[in-house]
Amino acid sequence: MFKFNREELRDKIYACWIGKNMGGTIGGPYEGVKEMLDIQGFSTKKGEPLPNDDLDLQLVWLLAAEQHGPFQLNAEVLAEYWLMMIPPSWSEYGVAKANLRRGFAPPISGEADNDRWKTSNGAWIRSEIWACMAPGYSGIARKYAFYDACVDHGVSEGTIAEVFTATMECEAFVNSDIRSIIDIALANIPAESRVAKAVKLVIDCYEKGVAYRKTRDLLVEQSADIGMFQAPANVGFTVLGLLYGEGDFKKSIIYAVNCGDDTDCTAGTVGATLGILKGTAGIPKDWMEYLGDDINTLCINGHVARRIPKTCTELTDRVLDMIPVMLAANRENAHETTGKTEWPEDRLLHGDKWCFWGSESPHSPMLGKALLDTAPYSYDFSNYIYLYGRCAFDRKPALGEGESIDLRFDWIIDYCSASCDIKVFAPEGLKVEYDKNLLVHGTHITDFTMKFTAVKRLEARNDICIAVYFPDHIKPVFIPLMIAGK
Repeated sequence: MFKFNREELRDKIYACWIGKNMGGTIGGPYEGVKEMLDIQGFSTKKGEPLPNDDLDLQLVWLLAAEQHGPFQLNAEVLAEYWLMMIPPSWSEYGVAKANLRRGFAPPISGEADNDRWKTSNGAWIRSEIWACMAPGYSGIARKYAFYDACVDHGVSEGTIAEVFTATMECEAFVNSDIRSIIDIALANIPAESRVAKAVKLVIDCYEKGVAYRKTRDLLVEQSADIGMFQAPANVGFTVLGLLYGEGDFKKSIIYAVNCGDDTDCTAGTVGATLGILKGTAGIPKDWMEYLGDDINTLCINGHVARRIPKTCTELTDRVLDMIPVMLAANRENAHETTGKTEWPEDRLLHGDKWCFWGSESPHSPMLGKALLDTAPYSYDFSNYIYLYGRCAFDRKPALGEGESIDLRFDWIIDYCSASCDIKVFAPEGLKVEYDKNLLVHGTHITDFTMKFTAVKRLEARNDICIAVYFPDHIKPVFIPLMIAGK
């Protein structure tokens, strides 16, 4: 059981949002600068924090969690909120929203036709909400961070980056040592990823006493082939600020901004992480007084703006209210105490490491596979009661006349073994070959493959519905998917 002191967590969570607002406001005016900088602090008007998509999107994710509950919260729910509530269509945001509108669900929405931007910064800059709703439970934070990031980054470096920052920020609630939280986050992403290599470069330079400006140049050189506004170098700048700043709030944010590139993102994440680590006592009073408590927004549809928090104080209170619900959805009990906050020994077994079959909640990692091992062109599906699974194409699902593509299914049914009937409803011109009847063994993985062939030129959008009928259940399971025409 998680015993939490509400006021203790309140101070850390409030400092997180103040730090996020502060870093974004200090870094915002310098976003996109290519050269090294030499800033000293705020260059904006007193009492007016800059609006920033880094924070705006997290306010929408909070609303999604409140309205649907974390039991039902997954990538497809967040994708709908993208379409309903978030107007911007720049970079990966625009590609993902275009893919969603054409019928590609996550993570395909973040993969298809997104080679330029799926390694970019849009996801890892919005990870604090998951860390704060599951403080100290980094497995839970990673799971929702993956759902969040895969909508517009697929299963790529941009998603790996959010898994890294969510883990780092979540562990900051438990561990007060900066290097330790970085090491833990690094251990939870693929070692061969570009994000991991950037972080390792910074750690190595810091340990060898390399000057921070030289380390910054090495990061730029390491990412020269993918250019600016990409996750590896900018996560590296964030880690640089945290390590070279050595716990000093002002120094850490200034170092991150001085690296240039996506300055509001790097400084905002540094500020949020140090806010969690040190609470309000670690934030300079003159900077807190200069900025204030308000949240200004830029990227949220007007019709929902009235339902989002207007201040860091309100945001903190609403996040605190979600903590017991978030933990309950991931099989952990939370109890408020007047004593010190205490985490159980098995806290790391919840979330991405807790689920093997995925049967305790419909959006759990499916079939015992790590989230970052998810096939890029795949769909998760369930009927929320007894059937859970994933189907995956081996490439982008788009067919020209005469071309074929395979769709592999892995699924599990709880409670019973049964013979099921399968029917596929597909548009004219799309031939489907598959086994019509399957024996599904309870608690054992069933796998099979369908082949789709375009026997003539297809329409731009070709919606398909796979219906699976079980004799012992009320309704069939419907699996919707889409194959694009070339």
